[in-house]
Amino acid sequence: MPMALKARLAGWARRLKAETVVLAVAVRHPRVPWPAKVFGALVLAYALSPIDLIPDFIPVLGYLDDLLLVPLGLWLTLKLIPQGVLAEVRADAAKLDGSALQKSRGAAIAIVLIWALAALVVGRWLYRLLVAGPP
Repeated sequence: MPMALKARLAGWARRLKAETVVLAVAVRHPRVPWPAKVFGALVLAYALSPIDLIPDFIPVLGYLDDLLLVPLGLWLTLKLIPQGVLAEVRADAAKLDGSALQKSRGAAIAIVLIWALAALVVGRWLYRLLVAGPP
């Protein structure tokens, strides 16, 4: 891997980690709108969960979800926060150590519950479609 590309990827990873810390501060900030808090909490749960929606051992897709879903979720959530509040949150996050973010058992449980709920919804839909017939 060329050194320039490696340096760019390392810089991108540092910015992504810093933005994750900003998001962690934002979900607790009193002036952040509640939709941003809820969406941000979901993004953090996914980012910090040791369990992925698409497991990493699946070729290409396993890492592609981390490379797309987390940055996209961060970007969308931060867009929901007013600029003045976001500036406050960034200042608060700059005071924290980025290593404060760790894998979370609670986040893993949240991801498992999301998978279970999705499986239940899809299973019920398939049952109605295939077994119960049209309404």
